Amino acid sequence: MVRHMGAPPTYVLGINAYDHDVSAALLRDGAVVYAISKERLTRVKHDAGFYRDPVAYCLMAEGITLDDVALVVRNSYLLPVTDLERRFLSHAGSQLMSPVDRRQAMRSALFMAGPPKVIDISHHLAHAYSAWACSPFEDGACMVVDGVGSHREDALEEIPEGSDAPPLARESESYYAFEGKALRTIQKAWLQPTKSLVNDDFFYMQGMGALYSRVSSYIFAHWNRCGEVMGLAPFGRPDLPPMMELEGDTLRIEPWPDDWCYPYEGFSDRSWQESPHRGHWEDVAWRVQEDTERVLIARANRLHEKTGSKNLAIAGGVALNCVANGKLVEETPFENVYIQPAAGDDGIAIGCALYGWLEVLGRERTWTMTHPYLGRTYADAELEAAVHGAGARLTSSRRKTANEALAAADLLARGRVIGWFQGGSEFGPRALGNRSILADPRKDGMQDHVNARVKHRQGFRPFAPSVLAEHAHEYFVGAHDSPFMLLATDVRPEKRSVIPAVTHVDGTARVQTVHKETNPRYHALISAFAEKTGVPVVLNTSFNDRGEPIVESPSDAVSTYLGTELDALVLHDWVLEKRAIHKTLRPFLKRWNAARKQMQSPQLRHAAALKVLESE
Repeated sequence: MVRHMGAPPTYVLGINAYDHDVSAALLRDGAVVYAISKERLTRVKHDAGFYRDPVAYCLMAEGITLDDVALVVRNSYLLPVTDLERRFLSHAGSQLMSPVDRRQAMRSALFMAGPPKVIDISHHLAHAYSAWACSPFEDGACMVVDGVGSHREDALEEIPEGSDAPPLARESESYYAFEGKALRTIQKAWLQPTKSLVNDDFFYMQGMGALYSRVSSYIFAHWNRCGEVMGLAPFGRPDLPPMMELEGDTLRIEPWPDDWCYPYEGFSDRSWQESPHRGHWEDVAWRVQEDTERVLIARANRLHEKTGSKNLAIAGGVALNCVANGKLVEETPFENVYIQPAAGDDGIAIGCALYGWLEVLGRERTWTMTHPYLGRTYADAELEAAVHGAGARLTSSRRKTANEALAAADLLARGRVIGWFQGGSEFGPRALGNRSILADPRKDGMQDHVNARVKHRQGFRPFAPSVLAEHAHEYFVGAHDSPFMLLATDVRPEKRSVIPAVTHVDGTARVQTVHKETNPRYHALISAFAEKTGVPVVLNTSFNDRGEPIVESPSDAVSTYLGTELDALVLHDWVLEKRAIHKTLRPFLKRWNAARKQMQSPQLRHAAALKVLESE
């Protein structure tokens, strides 16, 4: 839709509210211009609670206020947001947020707000809009698979016959067809209400995503470490019985075997690595991964039979399983597959905004999400303040460069591990060349070095290759375009010894294809590295230390650079390289960083906010 000359933009704000991965996305005239997760701002991974911070970030980046927004669309998988906020009226604290957060929420203009400006939509509907409505397809099929969605009685879309369920059943899988701007529900799978203790019912629900999360808790003592389960799976053996089976269109989850009674208790990495149960955990990871792939392929084949479409759009937390995604691309009849880069619940904010634009305001589809770089670009003054901070001055040489890509490529070719910070941050869980840690993929010991000395994580976890899109076919089988690092594929046998640091134990890699059109700086870096080494691939992992969100601001980047064994940091056109004195000062810097993180902890932030509120 073309606006009349001089007409003000139409803004829609989408919000994933209160549950894990709180986020906001701002849409201007049909295109998302800013989007961010709360965790990037608070530095608390998967942060929940009130959504003030990401909303304020998007509005300030655009230079507007809430009064300039035509429509606000929200979702929480727990309950409709207004129903959830009604409970906060009489409940001072909850697992979602502290009493201070609650009081701040109640002061917001959005709290308990309703139509016409503020509306709530259901969970899988928001996931679906985050996929098909910003895909490049005019028509196609859409699948949404995650851990748990809205209750049946809160689902807004029309439910087809045969997909009905009790009012308190929850969404587990949803399948749709779309054409133009119209979405039609094909089938839904429901999580039936289950007996449970007060807060553990999710782990016993009979759904694909719920089972994968239960395995994550069993192996790693946390429900949301599913990516680690996927990385561990190739080490396992196919000796265990299936955990799930399809009977027609009905998914059956098998009872948990009584002899699977060795849950990891979360003591330390060393206790996990040296546990006598590690082989068992590897086998369980293999089993749930294989079952997930098999069921997803069967579901996709059935969806293709029902729609006859050549195009498939995917969202929901299970869509972050890049190994399963690779199988969907290779082994189903769909010719074209689009996966939302923020497929988890952070991407809900984009789906909410697009639903508001298309369904509520009745506008046309005008935008395709071709890249995830939806954070704001930081000003030179903010960069310089971070570069000239005390820690950087003491430990690092600093210089400006006229060609940051060439400077970074030279560091990588010399075996340095670098932080790479450029432009706006990526929206979603993957670092895709703007907030990345980079290394030389040719060095056989590089994976172990980065895992142990930089990322401080388990040694089995693989790293992704970023490859120039025009050279992907030379290194990877199939070489499907994978700009969002959401497809795993085989590394060509003759190239596995060339890029060992990004080749997993099973010969696969989670590939990112890099295009000049969508990220010219990153493309230039890899091109310069290829000129120096003959290899158009770099090792790419997220710019963060273990347990932290990906860095957002220049000060975050410098802090992580100083607190880890990164050799260098390229921050726009600034190049920082550590001097020998860093080794001497590193223990003090680590303590300083620990104190900084503690000051950013929810407890201390809430305590500080409480003092402010009580003084008012």
